[in-house]
Amino acid sequence: MTKFAAQRPYADPKTAARQLVQLAASIEPVQDGRVHIEKINAPFLYTLKGSGSEFGAGMKYAIEQGWLELHESGTYVRFLSQGKSLLT
Repeated sequence: MTKFAAQRPYADPKTAARQLVQLAASIEPVQDGRVHIEKINAPFLYTLKGSGSEFGAGMKYAIEQGWLELHESGTYVRFLSQGKSLLT
């Protein structure tokens, strides 16, 4: 008997990216609109049960689309105007 793995909800990078934008929007930013990456990462991994690779692919997609900007240190993101438009 063959078992099939259930479809992962965030296997599609676009879906994961949209969820990351939603998570970032739900967090009170610190100075200059910064949202610390761990405040997005933890709920994505532990509450929503996404994987690390799904988080990475979603973050990459969001950056490529101009939704989020990742600081060179990798410690926080900021919304770009394209990302804000997803929330309306």
